[in-house]
Amino acid sequence: MPDELVIRHCSPTLAGLKTANMFVCPCESNEDLRSELTCWNRILCKKGLRVLPLRYNDKKALIYLYRPSKLKRDLESAEACNMLKKCGYNCDSPERCIARLRTRLSECKDFPHEIGLFLGYPPEDVKGFIEHRPCKMTGFWKVYGDENEAKRKFDQFRKCSKVYYNCWCDGCSLERLAVASN
Repeated sequence: MPDELVIRHCSPTLAGLKTANMFVCPCESNEDLRSELTCWNRILCKKGLRVLPLRYNDKKALIYLYRPSKLKRDLESAEACNMLKKCGYNCDSPERCIARLRTRLSECKDFPHEIGLFLGYPPEDVKGFIEHRPCKMTGFWKVYGDENEAKRKFDQFRKCSKVYYNCWCDGCSLERLAVASN
C-alpha cells in the first residue's frame, strides 16, 4: 500500500488539523495489509496517530487513520455520545466505539451515518445529516451548522493537502510529515 494514499487522503489528520480520515486501498491479502499497517503504526504511533482496517471486501480495505486523543475528546461531547448511544454504542471508550463502528460497517451496505463523528465532523452537522435536513453547504462534509467555521476548515484542509502532497513529491517522508500530538 503506497504512502501516496495516506498523503492524498489523510494530510489534515497527519498535520493535526483533523481527528481522522478514511480511505479505501487495494489489498491482495489480509496478511500483506496487516504487515503494511504494522509498519505504518510503528512510524505513526510515535506521533500520536493510529491506523486500523475497518472493513475488508473485494480485495479492498477501508483504512482509518486517526488521532486517539482527538477522537476521545470528540466522543466525550454530550451531543456525540447521545447520538452514538441511539445507534447502540457504548461511549465508555473510543476503542469500544471503534469496535462497534466496525460491526456497524459489516452490517450496513453503505456507511452508517454516525461515521462523521469518528472523522471529527461537528455533531450538529452529523445530526443534520442523520435527520435529512437541507444542508447549507457541502465541502469535506455536509454542513448544517456554522457555515463560516466549516468554510475556514475546508480551506485549511485543501491547503494542507496540497502542501503535504507537494512536500511528499519533493521527497519528504510520511514520518516527517506527521506532526506529533501535543
